Amino acid sequence: MKLGIVLMNLGGPTHEDNVRIFLKNLFSDEDIIKLGGGFSQNLFAKIISKFRAPSVAEDYKEINGCPKGCTGNKHCFNRQNKVISECCSPINGLTEAQRRGLEKYFRNLLPETEVKVYTCMRYWLPFADQIMDDMLEDEITHTVLMPLYPQFSWTTTGSSFRDWEDVEKEKFGKTGAPWKQFHVKNYHRNESYLQAINDRIDESLAELDEETRQKTHLIFSAHGTPILEVKSGDPYTVEVKETMEAVMERREEKHSYWLGFQSKVGPQKWTQPNTEDLVRRHLEYGIKNFLMIPVAFVTDHIETLFELGVELKEDLEEEGFEFESLKVMSGLNDHPLYLKALAEETLRVLSHEIDRSTVQWDQKNSTKAVTA
Repeated sequence: MKLGIVLMNLGGPTHEDNVRIFLKNLFSDEDIIKLGGGFSQNLFAKIISKFRAPSVAEDYKEINGCPKGCTGNKHCFNRQNKVISECCSPINGLTEAQRRGLEKYFRNLLPETEVKVYTCMRYWLPFADQIMDDMLEDEITHTVLMPLYPQFSWTTTGSSFRDWEDVEKEKFGKTGAPWKQFHVKNYHRNESYLQAINDRIDESLAELDEETRQKTHLIFSAHGTPILEVKSGDPYTVEVKETMEAVMERREEKHSYWLGFQSKVGPQKWTQPNTEDLVRRHLEYGIKNFLMIPVAFVTDHIETLFELGVELKEDLEEEGFEFESLKVMSGLNDHPLYLKALAEETLRVLSHEIDRSTVQWDQKNSTKAVTA
């Protein structure tokens, strides 16, 4: 067996010149913007990406992920050309850290099996066809598609799976890919994943003084979704709520907690309450201390670092609201327990392919493979 684990993520622009292309790829996705594809979809994507690219580029510059040089994937143009970009999404370097961390984890976990971990982005490099070429070169025999979206949605995990399958059909035709393929659909209640979130919450609260900590309200924030998606049976919103409740059930120190949704795009009705409106409502009631918890985001990027970390505060201050503490929890990124969750889910779908006696899982110290 030569095992390939494909981490599927959103991706992000790596240079100001490709912000517009990134946005066009995003808005061309029929799983996100349902315009039926074809000419209408492409025209919409072309117009809106041209309109939004300048302001979005400025946002990325404010949270530039690679200020000292490229930390992203080997396919990144910045790495290949040794370019330092002032406009690179942090998601690129952080996903690469997750990839390296998980590969290192598996070297300890399955010492008798060759394991390669790949990154496949949906809207920017590296794309599915590039990763399949890498896998062919590495002679992979078994593949696990691992979304970096713990909660399933047709707009995220579903879109990534569909894109992968489309590229596979185009690349391999009727013969199919030369590897056995397995899918991880969701893992929103995986115990290690939940522990990782609580670890990050504890780290954030520990940075506050005792008085502030006692007054702090927890605001869980997830990417919103159109109400039509929810009504059509998309399980994402339910699974986000299940994650939040499972996290809070495991906490000894109790805080008031709430769930909001952010990043609304377009005129449709989206899931409520809006995160900014939720914080505003609390402020009107005299609550002034908040910890923002990006519950459905496992890799820091524009939605966490800019929308929550910069834009939210600026908008509230411009409206005249005063708060004492508005802190944003760090994303899970390459937290050892999150990498453990990814490993657990990989082994779960491979339960009939791998001899469990070969797994070197240290039950006492399950993160040893990562932290050693």
